[in-house]
Amino acid sequence: MSELRLFSTKRGVTEVTPRLAEVEADVQNLIEAHMEAMLGVRFLASEYSTGPVHGGRIDSLGLDENGAPVIVEYKRATDAGVIHQGLFYLAWLMDHRDEFQRLVRDRLGAGAAGRILWSNPRVICVAGDFTRYDVHAVREHRRGIDLVRYRLYGDDHIALEIVASVGGHAGVPRRRKGTGTAPATAHRVAEVAMADLSTALGEVLLGLGGDVASVRRKQYTAYRRLRNFVCVPPARQDKLLAYVKVPPGEVDLVPGFTRDVTGLGHHGTGDLEVRLRSERDLERAVDLFRLAYAAA
Repeated sequence: MSELRLFSTKRGVTEVTPRLAEVEADVQNLIEAHMEAMLGVRFLASEYSTGPVHGGRIDSLGLDENGAPVIVEYKRATDAGVIHQGLFYLAWLMDHRDEFQRLVRDRLGAGAAGRILWSNPRVICVAGDFTRYDVHAVREHRRGIDLVRYRLYGDDHIALEIVASVGGHAGVPRRRKGTGTAPATAHRVAEVAMADLSTALGEVLLGLGGDVASVRRKQYTAYRRLRNFVCVPPARQDKLLAYVKVPPGEVDLVPGFTRDVTGLGHHGTGDLEVRLRSERDLERAVDLFRLAYAAA
């Protein structure tokens, strides 16, 4: 963030000086009002009490686009305790799943409550800054933790920067080893080829940055930063589909390779469908993956 300089060109050229919020609540209120757009998280509750015994109050509770529970904690500036505070609340949340499920049911309906992804809960810490010790601490934990630095510019702009992100990687799909006795049928050859392509795709997506996490659901594997940028359903016999969060109208669609699926039902998020049948197709798709990664 310190390298970013913002200029207004409304009347000549004037540099807009970044600033912190006057109080923590200003940041919290702004993000809670636009949480899905800013963080990819559906808002559930603000200042949620953890009860008289636990004695805490969670700044924000939400559900991300993969159905994972999310705790968001805010700090106006730098605070060494924000990560531990978030993990403290996360431990409470995992011990009170029924209560969280009821909250989701009340706010988002029974369908969302039945699809909660308990294997990948997350903590998002939004603060004015973080120390190198914070970044190190995040990388030592196995829980999904995102550190997000904010800056306000003028009266109408907020910038969010991912400082560190660690998620529970689902892992790169691995090719199953055969027994050595199965005949090399055409079906088997195609199956192995798609498994190899799926492995290569996972390596490419995780390799886009150290802040990429993979989240596996039954219907798809999502690759995300703060938000999903590519979702990959299980491979088909002759192709692998990737749903990429790039506006289809901003790219040149190629018949048989890319397709606009806006409004069409599919698993995962992203309205640009990319069809991969070979390593060459994967190479052609890398620039699209980079665009989606940069915007996530």
